Amino acid sequence: MIVDRTAFDRIQQAGGYVMNTGGVPDANAIPISKHVAEEAFDSASCIGCGACVAACKNSSAVLFVGAKISQFALLPQGKVEHKERAEKMVAQMDAEGFGSCTNTYACEAECPKGIKVTNIARLNREYLGSMLTSYQVERQGGD
Repeated sequence: MIVDRTAFDRIQQAGGYVMNTGGVPDANAIPISKHVAEEAFDSASCIGCGACVAACKNSSAVLFVGAKISQFALLPQGKVEHKERAEKMVAQMDAEGFGSCTNTYACEAECPKGIKVTNIARLNREYLGSMLTSYQVERQGGD
């Protein structure tokens, strides 16, 4: 079976990537707890296969997006763009026509990589934080 993953690629591209610009300390020099590193790695192991979308009654890609948000949100290197990342990735997911999450956990049950629904909760926190920050900036009348 062939799966068209181009929509997943566009969602991930909307979120950007973590790149070394040379002005920050080496990633290996930033201490990260073993638990956080393992959680970030587990999230990064999402292969974008689409099993979560196929299992969801709404064809939601929220588990995929949550995993990609989490892989960056958990690490200090991903904090630079974390406010925009969630907003852009959710907007792209919506533009791609994926459905909403209704928390049936069918996505987690079918995921071949064992991606946990805790990533969805992190996505929701990141997205809400982004929206609140945007709202506060608008109310203050500046950037």
